[in-house]
Amino acid sequence: MKTFDINTIPTFPLSEREKNVFYKADEFKMRVIELAENQELPECEMKSYVIFFLVKGKVQTTINNEKSVLKEGKLLVSEPAIFSMKAIENSRLIGIQINIQN
Repeated sequence: MKTFDINTIPTFPLSEREKNVFYKADEFKMRVIELAENQELPECEMKSYVIFFLVKGKVQTTINNEKSVLKEGKLLVSEPAIFSMKAIENSRLIGIQINIQN
């Protein structure tokens, strides 16, 4: 068993995003994402399910061209899709990427 304090896990810039992974198993990996107001995560194609939990702040997500606002304390679950994200205010999220095994 492992426990984590989500509010104190250090974050790194997008260029070093693999350092933001704080737990990894064969079945899934978890990363912390911190975005400043108006900062964006560029569009990318995720080939797996992804779960985002917004710890603090507010973000706009775009998943397969469908926009949604995620508010503090809310959770988003996405099937494999093309997605991007923009912070409406300073935000901290946890992303859980599920490994799809065939």
